[in-house]
Amino acid sequence: MIRSSVKQSAARSALAAAALSSLAVAPALAQQYPVKPVRVIVPFAPGGGSDITARQFSAKLTEALGQQFVVDNRGGAGGIIGMEMVAKAVPDGYVLMMMSGSFSATAATHKPPFDPIVNIVPVAEFGITPFVLAVHPSLPVKTTKELIALAKAKPGQLVYASSGVGGLTHLSTELFLSMTKTKMIHVPYKSTGAAMTDLLSGQAPIIVGSLLPVVPHLSTGKLRALGVTTAQRWYSLPNVPTIAETLPGYDVELWFGAMAPKGTPPEIIARVNDAINKALQAPDMKKNLEAQGLTATGGTPQKFGERINREYARWVKVVQEGNIKAE
Repeated sequence: MIRSSVKQSAARSALAAAALSSLAVAPALAQQYPVKPVRVIVPFAPGGGSDITARQFSAKLTEALGQQFVVDNRGGAGGIIGMEMVAKAVPDGYVLMMMSGSFSATAATHKPPFDPIVNIVPVAEFGITPFVLAVHPSLPVKTTKELIALAKAKPGQLVYASSGVGGLTHLSTELFLSMTKTKMIHVPYKSTGAAMTDLLSGQAPIIVGSLLPVVPHLSTGKLRALGVTTAQRWYSLPNVPTIAETLPGYDVELWFGAMAPKGTPPEIIARVNDAINKALQAPDMKKNLEAQGLTATGGTPQKFGERINREYARWVKVVQEGNIKAE
């Protein structure tokens, strides 16, 4: 009996020592990370907002952490193809994803076979930017209030463009229609850029569009801005009111950020998060983000995750109320 008790005690001591050893190894591995190049998946084609920010931050992470962070564009199916690759990747920190706010919208609309909200976790938010509610000047409205009145006077007759069924510009417009109890005809395109031709010709004269494609046409008078989607007025469009000034509670922000497969060691997530937050303080990064119409945010993975979950719940509700079906 004594011999058995001694053996059990020795076994417990060995297990405790192993547990302590593993706890000591985890921070050490995080400090060594990365020891090889890191693949940065962008689930969209080159040239878009996610791709541009991914390349900027990949360069900063390469500089800060001493290994190459290599951008790999995997566009298709509204981001689902690239997102699935990340969700199924080995969670060792050597696969990351640079993503936009369309993440929550896509998860709510497309219902992919994997669960993005569960299987892809937040690392760090980069920054935010608004969308712009803009119209062709042939539309006889100059304010958000006038647009709402016109939509109520012509139910189901006004046409709006979006960057695609289930995309963030689509759901942002549907949220607007739900809150104003109005209806319009939806014409989806493959991107905001693709929608611009019909928007500028007046064929689809209304859009809740990305800042960069819309802004150049405001000063020329080819488009008229009615409002920005953020809760506060935007620094680059100080004379454009928020939609919320007419429609209290309306608030949509387009974010960009880094994410990782579920199961990625928290120490590695913390290391990447720290590097990104430091990069956001660099003057050149701030300047680059401002040139894209972005305000740097940063913060913890937890805070970023709270935003994602909050938005996902909102878009699920919009999708259900609007009976929106992904293509």
